[in-house]
Amino acid sequence: MQISSKEIFFLISIITIIFLTIPLFLIAYIRLYNRRKDKHAEEKRNLKSAFENELLKSQMEVQEQTLKTVAYDLHDNIGQILGLTVVTLSSIDLENREKAAEKISAAEELTKRSIKAIRALSRLLHGEELLSRGLTGAIAFELDWVEKSGLFTISYLNNAKDLPSHPEKETIIFRLFQEILNNILKHAKATEISIKLALSHHILTLSLEDNGIGFEINQQYEGMGLHNIQKRAAMIGGKAELSSIPGSGTKIVITIPY
Repeated sequence: MQISSKEIFFLISIITIIFLTIPLFLIAYIRLYNRRKDKHAEEKRNLKSAFENELLKSQMEVQEQTLKTVAYDLHDNIGQILGLTVVTLSSIDLENREKAAEKISAAEELTKRSIKAIRALSRLLHGEELLSRGLTGAIAFELDWVEKSGLFTISYLNNAKDLPSHPEKETIIFRLFQEILNNILKHAKATEISIKLALSHHILTLSLEDNGIGFEINQQYEGMGLHNIQKRAAMIGGKAELSSIPGSGTKIVITIPY
């Protein structure tokens, strides 16, 4: 069986087209791959930059909140102790030695309390002192200041005592805790606040619940910064879930891969 010259020409044309098309296809594929690779690298750089900016913002907000805590405590706690010390000293009657000795002893005790409180506050002013306690310690310390007001009953259940150290995550998680706690103090009109921290199967769960007035989620979602809380949780691979019923309090649960 003989192959005609037309068939040979046709086969050569097909082979030529195939050999020309394959390099063009490979070039197009490589260019598309490089373009996607560059885009992916740019997205990673943008995500890293956004995370670093959010981390810096969180660090500054933690420090700002710490300074507010210092200011409140200077006014409400140390100021009262020193004022009481002055009143005690000014009421001393030197002619009544027994009473005078009691009041001097009381003034000495008040002075020691104020010195201890001032030392605790001064440590907070040194940069990362608060978070150097670890996440669980920082939360406990913050709650201690809230409990001192006498306006709230605080319940803190910590089932994450052996929490591995992740400083960047800890900063953002602690700032989330501060934001939610501040919302409760400002808006909830609560008397009881329950905080639970747990670590299970490499998932950290932080929940804050109050017995306050609650709210309609759709109405106050933006006003209370809840979108920002969800965004920050998402930046470290987590999520924030909110439940609230008017008159029945509010609960926020944050879960983070850890």
